[in-house]
Amino acid sequence: MAREPELLGQTVVVIGGSAGIGLATAQRARAEGADVILTGRDPERLERAATEIGALSSAAFDANDETALGRFFAGVPEPIDHVMITAGGPSYTPLLEMDAADVGRALGSHPVVALEVARQGAPKMRPGGTLVLMGGVSGGGPRSAPGIATAAFAAIPPFTAALALELAPVRVNLIAAGFVNTRLTASLLGDQLEARREELRRTLPVRRVVEPEDVAALAVHIMVNTALTGATFDIDGGQQYIG
Repeated sequence: MAREPELLGQTVVVIGGSAGIGLATAQRARAEGADVILTGRDPERLERAATEIGALSSAAFDANDETALGRFFAGVPEPIDHVMITAGGPSYTPLLEMDAADVGRALGSHPVVALEVARQGAPKMRPGGTLVLMGGVSGGGPRSAPGIATAAFAAIPPFTAALALELAPVRVNLIAAGFVNTRLTASLLGDQLEARREELRRTLPVRRVVEPEDVAALAVHIMVNTALTGATFDIDGGQQYIG
């Protein structure tokens, strides 16, 4: 028997949806019947992504710009059901090469963007909808996430839980990812990329690397399951358990 799409009649906003995990989530949400609104920093890449998936609309701006973020949400038609934030990425700069401002940005960029999205977007969201945050698996320690990234990742789960209590009945959940086979990962690893992929295929319990589509499937499940809030969902193929 054919099933009804699980997000039919709902609206999903993806902040950072022009590539990688964000775009994969937008594609998955569209397949489940949602209208999707995409944002991203690169206008050309964003336009291609929006056309590819048949997005309801798109807007190019930097999510770290509070004024631009406010203008965006002011123009979004109500109601919104779900917002996912994939914009930005961790800093792997060695600690001793960072100054105080670098440390502040590395530790605070994700929570600051999430708070501003919550302030601007939550009033337009239906009860039971969810704000989905992206972080990283911190269980592997400095070896798996060098620099200040481990500390930054570790701060996001309690932040997520606290924000979930304040935003209720809008839900807040966190996806904590390990290695995901994206263009961002490729840019970080450079010529070490294929060696790392092969190592993970050999050593991970799932015997394959995690793809953006894997994270997208989890994100849509979090949107659909209205019993989930304040929770952190690890998706790393077991990477944190093998050192």
